[in-house]
Amino acid sequence: MSTTLRNDWTIQEIENIYHQPLLELVYQAATVHRKSHKANEVQVCTLLSVKTGGCPEDCSYCGQAARYHTGITVKALMDKDDVVAIAQRAKDAGSSRFCMAAAWREVRDNRDFDKIIEMVKGVNEIGLEVCCTLGMINEAQAERLQEAGLYAYNHNLDSSKEYYEEIISTRTYDDRLNTLNNVRKAGISVCSGGIIGLGETHEDRIRMLHTLSNLEQHPESVPVNALARVKGTPLADLPKVDTWEMVRMIATARILMPKAMVRLSAGRAEMTTEEQSWCFMAGANSIFTSESEEMLVTPNPKLDDDRKMFELLGLKPMQKDRATSPTV
Repeated sequence: MSTTLRNDWTIQEIENIYHQPLLELVYQAATVHRKSHKANEVQVCTLLSVKTGGCPEDCSYCGQAARYHTGITVKALMDKDDVVAIAQRAKDAGSSRFCMAAAWREVRDNRDFDKIIEMVKGVNEIGLEVCCTLGMINEAQAERLQEAGLYAYNHNLDSSKEYYEEIISTRTYDDRLNTLNNVRKAGISVCSGGIIGLGETHEDRIRMLHTLSNLEQHPESVPVNALARVKGTPLADLPKVDTWEMVRMIATARILMPKAMVRLSAGRAEMTTEEQSWCFMAGANSIFTSESEEMLVTPNPKLDDDRKMFELLGLKPMQKDRATSPTV
């Protein structure tokens, strides 16, 4: 498989890649992966919810939406010093990227945003890649974040444009794309992927990958999430995502966007070491950890379990000087 960067993939081409026999797909993805990345390096990212719950959105999968009765404890915005202390411990434990998440629909120009700016500066000063996911942002807000030292901004597409209205009604697909454009204009790297297991079809997954891979510039990071089913949300009773579906998505994303960091994100808590190893073979080269063993408000593997997995598979955490994503 070629590693030439393309932004003109057709739906048919992506379908042909995605629907290949699984072993052939993984082989092709692993070949592409090794041409652009070190196969034994995985970036360890730490994700922290700096403001939890109470979100006015109606994302059907999200335990932080105020309208659903999920039992999530709403927590106000954290203090900068506490956030920086957690970031330092994350760095000491092997993380090279620190992502701060706030359960907001959109950023507002107020004291809370000022606090986020100070958090970004503080985490940047200790030598970590700093990422935020705060909902929608405008150009001026993106510029403030960039000036504070923000390295990346996460804003997932979630699914295809055609399926999007089935899971969210409080913002549009174009709203998400506009935020990505604002992030790119500000010179911040883009982190954008999606969730599988929302009740979507294979065609919806292909369309989402089509949108991401045909952006004017590929996202530097592409998280692939399995639905983390949260009691009280409309999607709580959907079946667990099959691991082979995750492998297929990761492999296809790797082939379409060869230089991107493909991030094995939500859903790892329900995966065995053997299942995760297939994801790494297919081209995933990043995972998320947290002190609280939570992926925001859903379970995440223990740090010790990840260390044991890395040792078993011969993987090592990507260092900061290697963590900067290649220019895409």
